[in-house]
Parts: sequence; structure tokens; C-alpha cells
Amino acid sequence: MSERDNLPVGTFSSWLLRTQAAQGTRNGTDVPCGDCTACCTSSYFIHITPEETETLAMIPKALLFPAPGLPDGHVLMGYDEKGHCPMLTENQCSIYEHRPQTCRNYDCRVFPAAGLSVGKEGKVRIDEQARRWKFSFPAPLDREQHEAVQSAAAFLGERAELFPEGTVPSNATQLAVLAIRVHEVFLDSEGKTHRDVVDAVMKVLDLTAE
Repeated sequence: MSERDNLPVGTFSSWLLRTQAAQGTRNGTDVPCGDCTACCTSSYFIHITPEETETLAMIPKALLFPAPGLPDGHVLMGYDEKGHCPMLTENQCSIYEHRPQTCRNYDCRVFPAAGLSVGKEGKVRIDEQARRWKFSFPAPLDREQHEAVQSAAAFLGERAELFPEGTVPSNATQLAVLAIRVHEVFLDSEGKTHRDVVDAVMKVLDLTAE
């Protein structure tokens, strides 16, 4: 990949702050996707909650089915034989103003931030796009936070058995988002035992370790 193919994100600390703020709102993230539709063409099942009435009204009921393991009213939208979202028309989202919250929250920059890849067949385009994003690190805090997010992702992925079942997702996207949420635990983890780290993570998540 040449230098001209890179996509500048800006300072890591600024991006992290915006991403954390976006996780607590319904506005979603502001990703400069350009003409990239990698996430729309990578065989994703899209979760839609019963509260997303405007979104549900825009999607034919035949394209929706109950979301396994979730309460009644939660549904998934599948993809076509090519792995494309059925709402993608002429390489554009046909319901963009009413797109699902899942789509609003999606940001492939979480993968280079957390040092993860999607790592699954059918999602190669997402990994290719994610590798193009380039953060800048003008201050020590930028490096420290980046290392903390990557340390969090590594610890959560490698030590999932230390947490109550269901705490650590196997899905790479959800794991990266979780690492961002709890990264502050790993800014100062030197000298802490695994139990100390687990307890600190659970406190951030407002859960109780078993």
C-alpha cells in the first residue's frame, strides 16, 4: 500500500475522545467513508431494535427475522447471495437517513486502534480499508492511549476465561469497542495481577466479577 492510499484520521487521543462520546449517543460515529461500502458488502447481519420504528418502516418485513437470544421485537436483517446489504442500491444506502443504529455506530477505525482484524472470510475488504486509516501521535498521551487500547484488546481476547461468561465478545468489532471502553484500566496496569485487572474492568462495566 502506497503512502497516497493512506487515510489520515488525526490525533489518536482526539479520535478516541470522539468515539467514546459517540458510544453513549444515538447519533453514531462520523466516519468519512467516501465511496467505500466495505461494511455494506461483507455479509453482516444487522441488528435492529424495536425502538427503531422509522428504520423498521423502511425495510420490507420479508428481509427481517427474529434475533436469536434477544427479546421479542429485536430483529436481524440479512444479506443477499453476494453478501450485500439488501438496502444497498447502486452502491449507496437507499435508507441512509433512516439507517439502523448498528450502521450508525460502525467504525472500521476501531480495528487499527485495537490492533485487531475482522479475520473472517468475506470481510477482506473491511480489513483492507481499516489498514488505510492512519492515526497521528504528536503527544505522549496519544501513544499511551493507543497502547492501552491494544493492551486491553489483547488481554480481553487472551484472558476471556477470567471474566463471567458473556462478558467478553468473540466478535472482533464488539471486542474492539469493549477495549476502547475499558482502556483506561490499562493506562496504569503495571504491577497489577490478572485479578486486579479483571476487577477494574468489571467496575468500569458496572458489573460484578464472579
